[in-house]
Order: sequence, then structure tokens, then C-alpha cells
Amino acid sequence: MRFQFSDNVSALQPSAIREILKFTSMPGVISFAAGNPAPEAFPTEKVAEISKQLLMENPVLAMQYSITEGYPELRNLLKERLAKDNAYCDGKDELIITSGAQQANELACKVLLNRGDTLICESPSFIGSINAFKSYGVNIVGIPLENDGMNMEALEEALKTNPNCKLIYVIPNFQNPTGIVTSLQKRKKLYELAYKYNVVILEDNPYGDLRCDGEDVPSIKSMDIENRVIYSGTFSKILAPGFRTGYVSGPSEIISKMIVCKQVADVHSNIWAQAICEQFMRTVDLDEHFNKLRSIYRRKRDIMLSSMDSTFSKKIKYNKPEGGLFIWCTLPDGCDMNEFCQKAVKDYKIALVPGNAFLIDENEKTTSFRMNFSTPTDEQLEKGTKILGAMSRELLDK
Repeated sequence: MRFQFSDNVSALQPSAIREILKFTSMPGVISFAAGNPAPEAFPTEKVAEISKQLLMENPVLAMQYSITEGYPELRNLLKERLAKDNAYCDGKDELIITSGAQQANELACKVLLNRGDTLICESPSFIGSINAFKSYGVNIVGIPLENDGMNMEALEEALKTNPNCKLIYVIPNFQNPTGIVTSLQKRKKLYELAYKYNVVILEDNPYGDLRCDGEDVPSIKSMDIENRVIYSGTFSKILAPGFRTGYVSGPSEIISKMIVCKQVADVHSNIWAQAICEQFMRTVDLDEHFNKLRSIYRRKRDIMLSSMDSTFSKKIKYNKPEGGLFIWCTLPDGCDMNEFCQKAVKDYKIALVPGNAFLIDENEKTTSFRMNFSTPTDEQLEKGTKILGAMSRELLDK
């Protein structure tokens, strides 16, 4: 039988990252392609302790259906935490639990955009969100990234020339894939432009708690005097991605529509995981926990950067992120980046993610690729970057 797929999904293609990850199962491959947290960052003993107590004292909570909005105790803790950073306004905002920040971002698109409407995002950007947006048939306009965030002139031009623009999607902290932090000046300008052109902002912040160096920058949501910013976060990078527990806060009217959409999608997110997250937040010294995570990622980042500094061809340019999980590398103009990445995994058993995987149009030309430092072991970080460095010198320094 020949199947005819819906318009919403017929144009979707498998994620290039997932295709690359197939190579990671080959014996001996060192993968810099994943975006997973470090296994040693998982607080397994504490989670086991909380789980045991929960199943002994309140098994019905963990095993029964729950409400779509999410576990009330967890929601209240998150509201309090966001309010301290002026990122939640009681009486104007609401917050619900989602199945990771991915679902939060998908729901924002679902409730705000019609087929043919325009969504603006950074270019490059997170492929998971891009594919979610594409599934609704929206027109996605990518804005080039500079060292401190989106090019504001290009952003305003896109807002001027796309009258049906409804949403600006941005990852302001340690952006995936580039690791860039949007400056305070550009956050203020972005909000100013959203007000001028009457557009909603979707601020995705999965990596904000993983700052290793420098000073925190206020969220765009904290500047939201007109109630036009949706803010999504997740426990995936600070606790465990397998929990699939995220959250989204924003204008009450928008969140109420998200609740209805979520009811028809999955009824509610994993309640056991929500209860674990709530007890973890309540019983653990979060400052100590976050400092431990930052120490792990600072060490891993520095191992990779140090090895890259000493072994990579000087013709490869790369950023030195202040946090997050990724390093963005750029080959010289004219180099075939896809060929470079394919050669790395096939001939040298080093898996990278081609930069075009993060572009709105994967056929667009780029010479950049992404490297992840959180997932590999310290030994793999050093060994893999040395191998890749030798390959880069062989190819580029002839």
C-alpha cells in the first residue's frame, strides 16, 4: 500500500543529528555529536532515596493519573524560583509542567501560529524546535547570529517584511549549537522590537544554570512589562533528561490554551518524575548541586579546549563558551564541512554534528560544525580532540 501523509509531516526529514548518532554504535567511535549531560552529573543515590520514600509513603501519587497542569507542589516551587529572578508575575502569568522543554516550545507554536504565519529564530538554532515548528507549516525566518546574539538590524528587517510574524524564538544562554550568550543590550533591543511589531517572544533556557564563567544576564522574561514573553525551562540538564520533565510559564491566556492542547497530546507529563523533581528541589542544597554541575562541565570544557588549542589547525576558529555543553567550530571558507565530518567519523572514528543540521534550510552552505564536551569521558575528550586535531592539520595545513 502506498501511504499519503498529512501536509504537516510530509516535508519532515529525520534529524541529521540522529543520523550521525547511528555511527556512534560502531566499535571505537568517540562521539562529540551528542548533547547529553555528563553521566557523572546524575544524582543517582539521592534520586533512589527519594523514589524509595515516595513509593513507600505515597505510591498512589506516583502511579495514578494526575492533572494536566502538573504536580501543584512542583509548580509552586518553580513559580517561587522564577519570581525571585523577576521571571514570573503572579496574577498575570501561569506555569505548567511539560514533557521536557521541547513540548513547551511545540505547544507555543501550536497555540499561536497558523499555517503560513511567520516564526523568527536564530540561525543556526536547535534542530528539535525547528522540526517542531516545521510540523505546523509555518514560515521560519532565520536571523544570523553575531558573537553577542542575533543581528538586530536583520531582525527588524524580518519583522518589517513579514506582516504575519507571530513569534520570535530565542535561546539566549549558551545557545545550542553555538554556545553564544545574548548580551543584555540585545535582550533589551529584542524586547523593544517585539513590542514595536506586536510579536510574542519564546525564551528557551535549558542551559542557564550551567554557567561556568562570567556573570549571569537577566532573562528577557524579567523585562516583560507587557506580558508578551513565554519562558521554557527543563530539568533535563540539571537533574536527568530521562525524566522528560520541563515547564513553561507565560501569559495566563496562552498557558490556558496550552493546557487544552496538552490534554489531547499526553494527558499529563510523568507524575513520578515530577514528584522526584519536587522533592529534590525541596531537600537538596541547590546551590551546592549547581556548583557541582558547573565544576564538572568547567573541567570537561577546559580539557577539550586545552587539547584543541594545542592540536587543532590554527585555520579552524572556535568559540570558548562560558557555559552550556557545546563548542562551535568553523573551517576556512571554501572547505567542505560535510566531507570533513564524514571523514572524521568514517576514517578517524570521531563523530561530529554538521552545522547545516541546525539551519532552517539544511541545503544552505556553512563551514561550521558542533562539538559536545559533556557526554564523553575525560579520557575520550583528550584522545578524540588529539585525533581530530591531527586530521585537521593533515587536511588544512598542507
